[in-house]
Order: sequence, then structure tokens, then C-alpha cells
Amino acid sequence: MIDPDANDAAMAFARLAVELHDASGVDETVDAVVQFALLALNCTYAGVALYSRGSQAEIAAVTDPVVADVYDLQLSSECGPLVTALRERSTVLIRDTTTDNRWPEWAAKVAALGVRSVLDVPLATGDDSRSTVGVLGLYSPSPDAFSPDDEAIAHILARHASVALASARHEESMAQAVDARKLVGQAMGILMERFDVNDDQAFAILKRYSQDTNTKLRDVAQQLIDTRKLP
Repeated sequence: MIDPDANDAAMAFARLAVELHDASGVDETVDAVVQFALLALNCTYAGVALYSRGSQAEIAAVTDPVVADVYDLQLSSECGPLVTALRERSTVLIRDTTTDNRWPEWAAKVAALGVRSVLDVPLATGDDSRSTVGVLGLYSPSPDAFSPDDEAIAHILARHASVALASARHEESMAQAVDARKLVGQAMGILMERFDVNDDQAFAILKRYSQDTNTKLRDVAQQLIDTRKLP
């Protein structure tokens, strides 16, 4: 575990910042975050849960299958420290799952999995609920495993991770938008050549099929390109 007051801590986070910047996407970013957590904190397991486009939390990365079990127990019941950290944007510390009484049913199941200490830290890029990205979860088989220094490091890591994830998601969205425009352009070209229509008319055809079939415009275009037929 690194010392948050030492020079090597600054160097470690500097290396992390470079690694997160160089990550090629969201999956690579969260993998870098959880691996760094194992090195920097007094935890045995780590994981990240992220809000999806449908505002549902999903498992994004885990360092061990036990973390997926811990998450699944909460996501299925919508009850537990992870859910609380997401909804309330607050850090949740469980010193011992065998004695904590806030979520007794969940805690008993997690203790049976061998997890005694839990530290869930929200990932957020601003002050309102819409800026919540997800939660970084840290776990240990030892009771009272997380010290104030661990909490301090976890919050620093969460801030780095939040910014990196927001950036990675934005870049992926931009790439998808560019890809969608290219597909629509190709599909319009097919329609213009086949039916001797102009670009406005070709786009109107795609848009009408998209609305009539309740299919994304990008998917309509992809199907036309692949099959030369509209849905």
C-alpha cells in the first residue's frame, strides 16, 4: 500500500494518470483503475460498477469473481452499500460484514463469501446526481481493513477514475456518432443510385423506415448496406 503523504504516492498517481490517458476505451480505463487499487490500497479485491445509458448500474470490471457475486446480490435486490453510494453519492465503509446491521441479509451473504471489509466510493464528475458515473468498490477478507489513509487514497483514485471514465465515454460516443454518419451516408448513396432520388429524399426514406419500424437510424442504414433491403 502506498503512503498518501510520500513522494512515491505522487509518482504513483502520476503514472496512473498517464495510463488512464492512454487507455483506448472505457473497458481499458476501468481495468486500469481496479488494478491500481490492488497495488495502492489495503484491499484483496476491487471492482467498478457503472451507470449504463438506461440509468441502470452494471458491472464494469472486477479483479475476482467474488466481487461480481457481491455486486449481483445488490443489483438484483437494489439494496446494499453499492446502491446507497450510487444514489446518495456518498462513501460507504463497512468495517465488518459480520457485525454491520445496515443491510443484514446482504452482509450475511457477503460474509459467507469471505468478505469482511467493504469500502464503496462514488465516481462522479460534478455536484449533481446526473454527474454520477458509478462506484469503485474495495474489499478485504480481514475485518477493519481500511484505515483513514486508505480512504484518502481511494478518494484520490476515484477522482482520477471519474474524469478518465467521463472522457473515455465521451470519446466512444463521438466515435459512434462518426461511424453512424458514415453508415447513413453509405445507405443514402445506395438509395440515391437505386431509386434516382436526391440526398434529402434518400434521408427522408431512411428516417421514415426508422420511425415506422422503431429502429435506430444507424441500424436501418446498416441493414440496408448489408442486405440491400430496408427492414
